[in-house]
Amino acid sequence: MATNQSLKNQLANKAKKTEEAHPSPAQTIAAYLKKMGPEIEKALPKHMDADRMARIALTTIRTNPKLLECSVPSLLGAVMQAAQLGLEPGLIGHCYLVPFKNGRTGQTDVQFIIGYKGMIDLARRSGQIVNIYAHAVYSNDEFDYELGLEPKLRHKPCMSGDRGEFIGAYAVAHFKDGGYQFEFMSKEEIEKRRKRSKAANNGPWVTDYEEMAKKTVIRHMWKYLPISIEIQQAVVQDETVKKDITADPEPVDYIEAEAYEMIDPQPQEETPQQGEIVFDAE
Repeated sequence: MATNQSLKNQLANKAKKTEEAHPSPAQTIAAYLKKMGPEIEKALPKHMDADRMARIALTTIRTNPKLLECSVPSLLGAVMQAAQLGLEPGLIGHCYLVPFKNGRTGQTDVQFIIGYKGMIDLARRSGQIVNIYAHAVYSNDEFDYELGLEPKLRHKPCMSGDRGEFIGAYAVAHFKDGGYQFEFMSKEEIEKRRKRSKAANNGPWVTDYEEMAKKTVIRHMWKYLPISIEIQQAVVQDETVKKDITADPEPVDYIEAEAYEMIDPQPQEETPQQGEIVFDAE
């Protein structure tokens, strides 16, 4: 006569065989990521660990069920893009894996989007930038912006709690040699760039407009920063799709939004340094 323990073992073995024969989407992706381990290891910068990247990617995928409905090649391609740039997807805000309905193929693919904090991380890798940050400006803030022979920027956020309407954003980079660069973009200018994006009306632009606005200003300032060609080229991968891990990134031409991942709303805390730029923090 079979004991209770033997029956439990039999049921467990049967369940395991069923699971192996019919793995869940998450298990399938986990298996692919494990198989990709050596390739991820080769792509990652030396200071990053392939196992950690795989775990973070899998956690990101599991927390957004829509990603499990995406084509596996594009999903793995987006993970590889994150690995190649040394950016961690998910809550840290470095980059995002955004599912979208591909209007050309009818399938759900994954778009790779660099986050605001990812842009900052890439810029700092140059070794020539000691501080870089961006802030949003609202109508009730005290804001003074001046160009010319002696450009100045001063920003004091409203302390009453009601900062009014969003009117623009600025970015500042302080260089190792003591110099600095800053850029301001009005809401109208930011909107022009948002409308040119294939994901203008969905994804992070809807869920976290302010963070995307700050990222837009940093991208606009990018060409003036003392960073390497490799880092300059890294930004070209922003808002692209890879058909598989070996394919080159491609821009998204046809998009019908179905779901997206929210960007971490917590702003990057930075402390301004030397120069005429003053930011009076709340």
